[in-house]
Amino acid sequence: MKIFRFPLIAFSFVFSGVSALLFPDHARAGGFALNEMSAASVGNAHAGGAAAAEDIGTIFYNPAGLMRFSGRQFMIVGSAIRPSAEFENRGSVSAVGTPLTGGDGGDAGKWTLVPGVFYAMDLAPGMRFGLGLHAPFGLITDYDGGWKGRYQALKSELQSVNINPTLAYRVNDMVSVGGGISAQYVNVELTRAIDFGSVCAGSLGLATCAPLGFLPQARDGSATVKGNDWGYGFNLGALAAPNDRMRFGIAYRSKITQQISGSANFTKPAGLPAPIAASPTFTNTGAEASLDLPELLSVSGYVDLDPKWSAMADLSWQHWSRFKELRIRFDNGAPDSVTPENWRNTYRVSAALNYRYNDMWKLRGGIAYDQSPVQGEFLTPRIPDNDRIWLAFGMQYKPSPNGGVWDFAYAHLFVKDASINKSEPPVSGTLIGDYTSDVNILSVQYSRAF
Repeated sequence: MKIFRFPLIAFSFVFSGVSALLFPDHARAGGFALNEMSAASVGNAHAGGAAAAEDIGTIFYNPAGLMRFSGRQFMIVGSAIRPSAEFENRGSVSAVGTPLTGGDGGDAGKWTLVPGVFYAMDLAPGMRFGLGLHAPFGLITDYDGGWKGRYQALKSELQSVNINPTLAYRVNDMVSVGGGISAQYVNVELTRAIDFGSVCAGSLGLATCAPLGFLPQARDGSATVKGNDWGYGFNLGALAAPNDRMRFGIAYRSKITQQISGSANFTKPAGLPAPIAASPTFTNTGAEASLDLPELLSVSGYVDLDPKWSAMADLSWQHWSRFKELRIRFDNGAPDSVTPENWRNTYRVSAALNYRYNDMWKLRGGIAYDQSPVQGEFLTPRIPDNDRIWLAFGMQYKPSPNGGVWDFAYAHLFVKDASINKSEPPVSGTLIGDYTSDVNILSVQYSRAF
C-alpha cells in the first residue's frame, strides 16, 4: 500500500475544490461565459451581435447600438438552459490501481434560468443612457452520489450578477460610440467526496485501518467549498451605418479580475481514527485564488438584402491564453499550490438570416461554430468542455405598432465528444472515460418603448 501524508492529501483536495469554484461547468460560450442577454440574439446564434442592435440587449453586445433607439425602453429576458453531460467509464482506477467503484454519474446537467433586465433612455440630443442587469457566468452540474468520479466532482453551482451602466453618443449621421462599466458579483458552492478509507490506509497503514472498516473507497466523507467576490471591468463599442440598409459594429469587453475568497467545510465519517480526525488539514479553512477573466473582441455585420430578408455575421475572439496557471493561497499557511492550465485563445464564427413575414411577425435562424479553450489533456469532470456547433431558430411577435414586442428562441448546441484521463493525486485516483454532451436553450423576451 502506498503511503500518503496528511498535508499533501488535504491541500490537494482544497486546491482542486477552489479551482472548480472558478470554473462553472457547461457554460454556453467557449470556456465559462454566458451570452444569453437577448432572445433575438439567441435566435440568430448570436450572429451580428455587435451590429444588429435590434433591442436594448445591445447594452451587453455593443453599447453604441443604443443610438438606434429613442425615448425610453424596458426589456426583460429569461433563458432556460439545459446542458447534458453523460460520462462513460473506460477503466477508471483508484490511487492503488484497483477499479473505481460506483456508477457513471447520470446526467450531470440541470435546467437553469438565466435572467436579464435592461433599461435605456435619452439623456440629451445625441446621447443615451442604458443599464443592464444580467448573468454573464454560471449554471450548475450535479452528478449522482457515489459515482466513479465523486472524489473529483459532485456538485458545482455558480451564480453571477453583472451591473452594467452604459453611455452611447452619436458622433455623426453614420457613426455612434458607446461604453460602460461592469460590477460583477460571483457566488459559488461546490461539493466533492473524500476517500477517508484511502487517507487512513495511506497514512496509518492498512493493518491499523482495516479492522476499523476504513478501506479504500469504503468510508467516504465530503467537503463543501463556498466563495464569492466582486470584480470590475468595462465595455466599449462602435457602430457604423454607411446607409439605411447596412451597419457594422465592433465591441470590446475588458478582462475582469476576480479575487475569490472561499471556505472549505469538511464532514468526516464516524469512527475516523483520532490522528486523522484531529488533523488541522481536515478542519475548516479558507482559500483564495485570483483569475483574470479574458478580454472579448467581436466584429459584426448586418445588411438588409431586400424588404423581407436580412443577413448577419459575427467573428469573436477571446484572450484565454493569458490563463497559463492557477495559483491557490491557503489561509492556514500552507505553501501555494500551482497548476499549469495552458488554455488557448478561441474564436467563434456565426451567420444568420431573418425573414420579415409582415409587420407583426419576424422569423430568425442562425448557425455558429464555437471553439473551446480547454485542451484535451486538461479536461476535468467539472469542465467536460469541447468545441460545439450552434443551430438556432427564433421568431418575433409584435401585436401592435405601439405596443410591446415578444421574442422567442430555441438553440441546440452539438458538443463534440470529449475524452478524459484525469488524475487527482494522491488519493482521488484516475478518471478515464468519454463524455457525450449537448445543450438546449429556450429564450423568451418582452420589450416595450414608453
